[in-house]
Amino acid sequence: MVSNFGFLRSEWSHLYEPARRAELAVYADPRASCFYARRALEIAVGWMYANDSSLGRLYDDSLSTLIHAPAFQDLVGMPLFRKAEAIRRLGNTAVHKSAPIQPREAMSSVGELFQVLFWVARTYSRGQRPPDRLQFDPNLVIKVKLVQETSLEQMRQQAALLKAKDAELAEARADKDALDAALADVKLELEQVKKRNQAQPDTHDYSESQTRDLYIDLLLREAGWDLTDANREVEVDGMPTTSGKGFVDYVLWGDDGLPLALIEAKRTRVSAQAGQQQAVLYADRLEARYGRRPVIFYSNGYEHWLWDDLAYPPRQVQGFFTKTELELLVQRRTTRKALSSVQISSSIVERYYQHRAIRAICESFDTDRRRKALLVMATGSGKTRTVIALVDVLQRAGWAKRVLFLADRTALVNQAVGAFKAHLPDSAPVNLVTDKTADGRVFVSTYPSMMNLIDDMTPDGRRRFGAGFFDMIVIDEAHRSVFAKYRGIFDYFDAMLVGLTATPKQEVDRNTYNLFDLQPGVPTDAYTLDEAVKDGFLVPPRPVSVPLRFVRQGIRYDDLTEEEKDEWDALDWGEDTDVPDQVDAQAVNKWLFNADTVDKVLAHLMEHGLKVAGGDRLAKTILFAKNQAHADFIAERFDVNYPHLRGQFARVISYKVEYAQTLIDDFSNPGKDPQLAISVDMLDTGIDIPQVGNLVFFKMVRSKTKFWQMLGRGTRLSPDLLGPGVDKKLFYLFDFCGNLEYFSQDLPESEGSLGVGLSARIFAARVELITVIDAVEPGDEDRAGGDDDAEPASLAGVRRSVAGILHRDVASMNTDNFLVRPHRRLVEHYASREAWQALTDEQAVELEATVSRLPTGVPAEEEQAKRFDLIALRLQLGLLQAEPAYARLVEQVRAIAAALEEKTAIPLVNAQMPLIQAMQTDEYWIDITVPMLEVMRRRIRGLVQFIEAARRNPVYTDFEDEIGEGIDRILPGFDGLDRFRSKVEARIAELVQIEAVRKIHDNEPITVDDLSAIEAALVTAGVGTADEVRAAAEDASGLGLFIRSVVGLDRAAAKTAMAETIDLGRLGAVQIQFVNLVVDYLTRRGVLPAEALYEDPFTGIAPEGPDGLFAGEQVDRLIEALHVVHDNAVA
Repeated sequence: MVSNFGFLRSEWSHLYEPARRAELAVYADPRASCFYARRALEIAVGWMYANDSSLGRLYDDSLSTLIHAPAFQDLVGMPLFRKAEAIRRLGNTAVHKSAPIQPREAMSSVGELFQVLFWVARTYSRGQRPPDRLQFDPNLVIKVKLVQETSLEQMRQQAALLKAKDAELAEARADKDALDAALADVKLELEQVKKRNQAQPDTHDYSESQTRDLYIDLLLREAGWDLTDANREVEVDGMPTTSGKGFVDYVLWGDDGLPLALIEAKRTRVSAQAGQQQAVLYADRLEARYGRRPVIFYSNGYEHWLWDDLAYPPRQVQGFFTKTELELLVQRRTTRKALSSVQISSSIVERYYQHRAIRAICESFDTDRRRKALLVMATGSGKTRTVIALVDVLQRAGWAKRVLFLADRTALVNQAVGAFKAHLPDSAPVNLVTDKTADGRVFVSTYPSMMNLIDDMTPDGRRRFGAGFFDMIVIDEAHRSVFAKYRGIFDYFDAMLVGLTATPKQEVDRNTYNLFDLQPGVPTDAYTLDEAVKDGFLVPPRPVSVPLRFVRQGIRYDDLTEEEKDEWDALDWGEDTDVPDQVDAQAVNKWLFNADTVDKVLAHLMEHGLKVAGGDRLAKTILFAKNQAHADFIAERFDVNYPHLRGQFARVISYKVEYAQTLIDDFSNPGKDPQLAISVDMLDTGIDIPQVGNLVFFKMVRSKTKFWQMLGRGTRLSPDLLGPGVDKKLFYLFDFCGNLEYFSQDLPESEGSLGVGLSARIFAARVELITVIDAVEPGDEDRAGGDDDAEPASLAGVRRSVAGILHRDVASMNTDNFLVRPHRRLVEHYASREAWQALTDEQAVELEATVSRLPTGVPAEEEQAKRFDLIALRLQLGLLQAEPAYARLVEQVRAIAAALEEKTAIPLVNAQMPLIQAMQTDEYWIDITVPMLEVMRRRIRGLVQFIEAARRNPVYTDFEDEIGEGIDRILPGFDGLDRFRSKVEARIAELVQIEAVRKIHDNEPITVDDLSAIEAALVTAGVGTADEVRAAAEDASGLGLFIRSVVGLDRAAAKTAMAETIDLGRLGAVQIQFVNLVVDYLTRRGVLPAEALYEDPFTGIAPEGPDGLFAGEQVDRLIEALHVVHDNAVA
């Protein structure tokens, strides 16, 4: 019986047997066929490692590890590696996945096995080599009827049995001492055979297109497609060819027998986009025949593009869609509604700016056909509820079935899940942090949890979260560092993207706008803290900068009193530590804690902070501490200074405190202590406590995003906080660490990337070292990398060594990983050793910018060793380029050597003692070379782990600090009028006692004398200068209107004004709702311009304004009443 593997029968019988079994089972038992194909590959690879001297022993003998080893990939080349990987994956599917295996897949696996085993026989045969013209012939595979397929359990048992036999054989071989000597002779002989065979040019066609199709097949299997002949090479008529016929590579059919999608597969060596027009013509012909236009995909095996040309331009995707997802995509062409036609649920969001934001996103998605949007909304303005209402609109309109909401902390995930349950229970929100298998319509997760879930496979071999699983992704607090770390998530899913941020739009990083394809400074919609304050939805901060000498300048010994100097000299500064001349500001509150510094901060807070209970009690306050030790010290000093508060008033709330949530619950309760929460990160974000009246920044903050999130802890409204009828109008922000000055600067924008990991920096440094060496010492010799074990003696040797390490890193990358998959072409290119022979500038850039950041399969190493690698690489670069940092790096290495010299009791360290001692001398660094530095790196990198991390014992002092007067500052986004308004709001309880202010509040007419009395009272009380009062009056078109905007309109007076105008007893329910909204608006903002009746929030009730609800005469009376309310505040 003729077999494709007949060339193996004589010399390679141990390979022929499993290969032949795989071939015979293609139609009879496809699952067994894929299993035996993998088995034949495993035996072949194992034989190669046992007999080929170029393949060394590895830390793991699994098939995946063996074929991903750089030496193996160098030996067989990338085309054959891809074939071996495809065989391995299909074999794994056969053993571990319950989904049926199709004969077509088994045929592909056996065909790829043929190419791999042909190469083995051609390379290692001692006798006659197979002729290069030999090709795999599918017609030789016996087409027997499908017998009862081997069950998944039977396949697993067979795999376990063979694995056990392999282990026994390996153990038996290990016991034979004579085997090593005999094997050495075999390897030597085989090396000669390999050289002889490889000397002949290899003209065999290894059929790369078959491998490409197999990769596409595997991606389709992940998406749940069980392909048959009906899906492949589908003939169409009417093509612009001589015959008029064409053949579509893949057609994905719906259950109704109509085409859902087509895939045009191009050669791997050309761009996938080269197939775009051909795919369009195929779509035209399929549409003409079936009456439905399919979704278009085109791919070259590396890149995949999707084009639903009835809706969007082409876009790159990371995989193919499931049948359900494609059916939904096609269905939406006719069923999804115009977003403008869907009413926003007022039960979820009521405020006008929330409606405006939703409409802006909807217009961007629907009218402009954009797929990304960025919302800037002040903390406390209802970002989460806005998004929930947006999700509701998109789901009711048929635009979104599943939504992913991402947050950076588990607490925020829990809050979001709770909000969806409360406001949109039908969305069945799923918390992916705690329940990774549940299903729903809204999924909420942290970024790391989602990263870990993307590669999960179901028991039947499908991806649970495919590229088309989500229709929209929401990013809570979108900023550049999130994209730097987790952009892979957003690139993987083919979903609309909505970013949320509380950072003011002028402070949002330029790169963040670029990531959303927006013009810098122009988000999709913005609602600032300034606007929210003016609308009465949030309260403003009153920023006060308080100079504190030690915290800002540090402590100098020479500045101390004689008594304090004696105390300084007597302090325990730690073993082996000299008494310093000064302590930098960065060390204060980090490891040096000064009692008087903390006491002065607490005294300032207790004296000047916002008070409640008639001014007798400090309002709820959050103090942001630098670290846990700092927080504990603050709590200790508070109890020392205020013992009458019994230790309950001020409490530390941090992740290290047991039952911290109970403390947060008590802090959230107005009637319970603590009043002062000393926070270490835990209360910086995501905690909403309206009663907070003071924020104390006792630590330095340099992140704009973090600063505005922290500031948002105080912006919530709190009715009656200061007493009955006296609401919270502002909160104090006391800054002792120069944060206000820092964020008030015109800070230069950083264009660099964030979140670059240590491994990526080392990779990039090695790439740079290669390019610098090539520039300094170009050469034609082998520079592509070699054995990393040999210590290099020349610059070219260093270059080869570094290239070898980089090649190893890339070759070990798993192309199935969702982060690696989009860059598979690059990875496969640089997984070839020849790619490292010479690097162009463009190649160096793509290596540093892209490949360096991909996860590698190389076993993790000690962080200390990697950090030493980076120091050594920078030393080598500094030496070659004469960089100023070189001297500093030398001193850093000397310090490491000095620390190692103390570890003589450790044998590994002692063995390198001559080098360690030499590294501390000046002579060692004179005329040092790059190869010498490489030798130093190799010998020392594994020893640095024995150096204990320097630990500073805390130092407690009580030197007299200096505190200055608090200085009012202006935050970005707030002008001088904002500051004046904040001062007026802070004195609102006093102002309402003034007769003229009472008249404005109660809607009684005022006179010029009333306004003069108000101006005099403001100036006399120190609230503002006469110029500030006049500026506020000018901005508000009158001092009375300015005061009205601050104090609002008495609710009873607003109702009276409406009742006198319209007979409320005869109104319908919707009309009453409209009038109540007018009353609410007047109560909060004091006046209501008539034109505002035709805008949000009023159009949410009456889309045409009052004209659609009331008779013309009623509308006229309503507008006249609003004019009277306005005029009563004008003299």
